[in-house]
Amino acid sequence: MTTGVALALALVLVMTLGPHKDENPAEAGPLPMAPRLPAPKDAGPTPTVPAPTPEQLQKQPWMHKLAPGEKPPQFVLFSFDGAVSKQHWDKVLPIAREKKAHVTGLLSGVYMLSDQDKMQYTPPAGLKRGVSDISFGGTRQDIQSRIGYLNQVIDDGHEIGTHYNGHFCSGGSQPSVDKWDTNAWNVELDQFEQIVDKARAAGFKLPKGAVRGGRTPCLEGNWDQAFPAMAAHGLVYDTSKVALGVQWPSVQNGLYEFPMPEVRVPALGKQVVMMDFNLWYSLNGAQEQPERAGEFTQIVFDTYKSVYQAALNGNRAPLVIGNHFNEWNGSAFSNAMEQFLGYVCDKQDTVCATYTEVIQWMQLQDPAVLDQLRGMPAARN
Repeated sequence: MTTGVALALALVLVMTLGPHKDENPAEAGPLPMAPRLPAPKDAGPTPTVPAPTPEQLQKQPWMHKLAPGEKPPQFVLFSFDGAVSKQHWDKVLPIAREKKAHVTGLLSGVYMLSDQDKMQYTPPAGLKRGVSDISFGGTRQDIQSRIGYLNQVIDDGHEIGTHYNGHFCSGGSQPSVDKWDTNAWNVELDQFEQIVDKARAAGFKLPKGAVRGGRTPCLEGNWDQAFPAMAAHGLVYDTSKVALGVQWPSVQNGLYEFPMPEVRVPALGKQVVMMDFNLWYSLNGAQEQPERAGEFTQIVFDTYKSVYQAALNGNRAPLVIGNHFNEWNGSAFSNAMEQFLGYVCDKQDTVCATYTEVIQWMQLQDPAVLDQLRGMPAARN
């Protein structure tokens, strides 16, 4: 893949939903021909999040205004699309507790809606009622069990964002999200909120207003149409666009954009968008070769380390590690993510944080300092 364009690929995500035995949900559709992050046409107003609580400030000594000459922490942002696999949360949560790390789960709303209740979801843009390209959440008992373990995720201080609902990518049901106008995005977000409200009524602990951002299906969307709907629904960040190297988030159309970095994979000597499926596609065309799981895990782990070191020694921009809970190629990519989570989060000057926590930190800084950080060259490995 060239440095100007991300891989165009067909994504088939086999997602484990925990107690649901018929593991039919599968995210289908291409990852985008993703352009690098353009200069925003309109920055818009700078969004805000609640200030850190006194308890946060006590537990997070890095949450302070930088002193003159002080470097920012090296933030690492682990985020997971879909975010409902119990078997993967059961691996991530103990590592995060040990390393005092926080991560972000980007919830697909349809996974909180049972198969028998699927007609409660009416997709936007004329798509048929009860249709989702990633199926739904199993039985009503599966949903109740899911609420239970996601409540533990929330209790541990992790963030829940949105991966929207039906996951309509350009290679799947049409019209796909890249063709949606602002009204369609409003409808999708309205329904995400309605689904989450019903889950709250069933015991889901996610507070009102806690969903502050997300990642679009397959990193796709007409941003001039999507961002106004996101802002209107109280979102303050997006993490769907692609940038060359690791860059500081900037405000675009009233939202912070935390871009996915396009990086060099040292073992391949080529540029790849640093998301698990893109990495898999770059390695062997996304073919199942579980006998190469150890090899692929090492290549991805080494890539993460290389990019982290470049950011740490460079602009200190937040490093976005985008993943799915998956078992592709013998769990090679989930293993690499878990190993890196355990490796990096207690390193000196390093903080594994949520998107909201990074924005809280930025709100404490002198705007001139943030402008200076954004003006530094992107970190390239």
